[in-house]
Amino acid sequence: MTDPARPLRPFRFGVQAWTAGSRREWADLARRCETNGYSVLTMPDHFDDQLAPVPALMAAADATTDLRIGALVFDNDYKHPVVLAKELATMDLLSDGRLEIGLGAGWMATDYQQSGIPYDRPGVRIDRFEEGLAIVKGLLGPDPVDFEGRHYRIEAMRGTPSPVQAPRPPILIGGGGRRVLTIAAREADIVGINGSMHAGVIGPEAIASMTAEAVDDKVAIVRDAAGARLDELELNVRAFMVQVTEARDATLSAIAGAIGVEPPMVEATPFALVGPPAKLVEDLLARRDRWGFSYVIVGAADVEAFAPVVAELAGT
Repeated sequence: MTDPARPLRPFRFGVQAWTAGSRREWADLARRCETNGYSVLTMPDHFDDQLAPVPALMAAADATTDLRIGALVFDNDYKHPVVLAKELATMDLLSDGRLEIGLGAGWMATDYQQSGIPYDRPGVRIDRFEEGLAIVKGLLGPDPVDFEGRHYRIEAMRGTPSPVQAPRPPILIGGGGRRVLTIAAREADIVGINGSMHAGVIGPEAIASMTAEAVDDKVAIVRDAAGARLDELELNVRAFMVQVTEARDATLSAIAGAIGVEPPMVEATPFALVGPPAKLVEDLLARRDRWGFSYVIVGAADVEAFAPVVAELAGT
């Protein structure tokens, strides 16, 4: 449970998208997100059938006025952190300060297998990510960076250009396990609560780690590790199973059957939003009270159907 004395953050909402058939289609999606009150357009960072996030996110920023942009999340192993830091600073500059930085250690096994990038054990990937995070944060600041780690070495490097947002764009770190959640609580501005992806695929292990009770444990890790900075953190969840429908019971049963669980699990997990708008508003308020989730991301297919919920809750 969240601390009842802790002030609740106002809601904001994002849309996770990954592909479009043309510039016009992509720009239209970005504008529909902005028009419907969403705060952010995010993208994954994988090698499968998706647009490349850096140019696509910049195209979304160019098509809009206030919509923020960010990856959910950039994989540290796919780019050297010096390269990524320069791209991030440039994105923040060219979007007039609308970038949110999502960073992660990488998890999808097929990305590594198909590309030939070594798929090291999780501990090594997280070690490398932690070093990369320190470099990115340093290069987005005003001072030259010297860094000597096991995986990276940086000598007297100044990050350019300077980002618009000061002291730097906000950083989101998402995790499903104790170590990454602890790093996120200590280093991030936004903490994303995820399932556990140690298996490298979204399967039974990941689903089992998405129960309401498992989320209780994950949020407790963040709360304990954050200490005095807990009030500075924004808590995020990506709702993967979204159905705005009057046929709530039947839809819960159908989703449960598809992923091999019982309907009460789908009903309780914050990774699902199922029901008519009024019920979704009720559920989101209860989940903010229980876990602190104020930043909620849905899918590109949900933009219009979920818009009444955004209209009701955004900013409150």
